[in-house]
Amino acid sequence: MKKAEEVSVIPIPFPTEIRPGDSLAEKLLAAMRFHNLSLKQHDVVVVKHKIVSKSEGQLVDLATITPSPASRVWARRYKLDARVVELAVAQSARIVRRKRGILITQTRHGFVCANSGVDVSNVDGGTHALLLPRDPDRSAARLRSALKRSLGISVAVIITDSFGRPWREGLSEVAIGVAGFSPLRDYRGQRDSHGYPLHASIDAVADELACAAGLVCGKLDRVPAAIIRGFLYHSGRGSAGELIRPSRHDLFR
Repeated sequence: MKKAEEVSVIPIPFPTEIRPGDSLAEKLLAAMRFHNLSLKQHDVVVVKHKIVSKSEGQLVDLATITPSPASRVWARRYKLDARVVELAVAQSARIVRRKRGILITQTRHGFVCANSGVDVSNVDGGTHALLLPRDPDRSAARLRSALKRSLGISVAVIITDSFGRPWREGLSEVAIGVAGFSPLRDYRGQRDSHGYPLHASIDAVADELACAAGLVCGKLDRVPAAIIRGFLYHSGRGSAGELIRPSRHDLFR
């Protein structure tokens, strides 16, 4: 019987805030040195999208947003910030659902989430809103390349965000950017321990790793990154777009 993988998840607290224009790789390496941490070959580096978006300047001054009449009415009805509502609509490619003060959209990246991923928590107290990275896969690839140049080792990189889930309470981390490995593990055609051939088993390993990192990162602890060690991933080109189910296969559209 194949021995199960032993996986460890190591939090990386950041001693300082990320500012627009900062090198994320330099900040990450500085945080690891501060805590006497190091990366090893084939580790997985998981970073929350907020520090990526901050470093890339994806901040919007809410004072510059003029809400439409529709956004004002919606916000007033549910005691929301009309500027955030307007920004979420502007950042969307499609409104999926609008009900009881909840706005579910499909972003230009293809993600289905609340408010197009627009967030005001853990930013600066409500003056600015933070957008998703313009191209999370490219952001992940840049970070991976920078770490390889600095350390001479190959790692995988995941950028995550917290999404709600249909029919399930609570938020869960998902991978919105991937570099250096396949985000899916396809078991179709293999046989289980009883000899039964698998027909539909495809694991979203990037999302599973994102969730594992989320357990040590938390929401209030200023731990925006983590190292996952011991997971045997399939190296190669990868994209978070592979995790988005095509509409022709989606029974709920």
